[in-house]
Amino acid sequence: MVLHGLTAMLSRFPETVEVIGTVSELADAVRAFRNDRPDIVLCDVRLRQVSGLDVCKAIRELDPQAKVVFLTVYDDEQYLYQALRVGASGYLLKRVDGHELVRHLESVALGEVVIDPSLAGRVAASAAHLQHGEFWPGARLGLTQRESEVLELLVRGLSNKAIAARLVVSDDTVKTHLRGLYRKLEVNDRGAAVASALREGLFH
Repeated sequence: MVLHGLTAMLSRFPETVEVIGTVSELADAVRAFRNDRPDIVLCDVRLRQVSGLDVCKAIRELDPQAKVVFLTVYDDEQYLYQALRVGASGYLLKRVDGHELVRHLESVALGEVVIDPSLAGRVAASAAHLQHGEFWPGARLGLTQRESEVLELLVRGLSNKAIAARLVVSDDTVKTHLRGLYRKLEVNDRGAAVASALREGLFH
């Protein structure tokens, strides 16, 4: 559905963009890139079997000059940083409209790196904080800023429902963040996560 919708949206700009193929698996993406050599690859961060980051790395191993742009719903700086580290040429959010997307693709084609405006300001703010030695707790352990916020509330003893209310997100979103921070802290439950956070001195 997403592929058909994106193709339909881009088809409104035939003088600028031509969609030469759509795929949903890593092997197919590598094969399509090798055969068709598109100017730009649009890719989501999360796919069914693998990470879009793996797709980007695989394609850029074939061609270090390949331009890969992430188009995703994940407005998390950590995903953006990871995308840039694997050589992405852009990171855009799916709320972008057709005209904006095409404009960004034109910029990428000219050699620029594009970042969704809603993320660019936050990234600049994070960079400014880093200049003063500030960062969110757990960043050195790979936690995203939101995962750090969830962990802090976990340490304070809040339930999933209370965390969701505090952060104004759904219970399922909280569970997703918990799974992520459990994996990064290499623990299996709330108690172990809290113990790890206190042992690492993340919160006082």
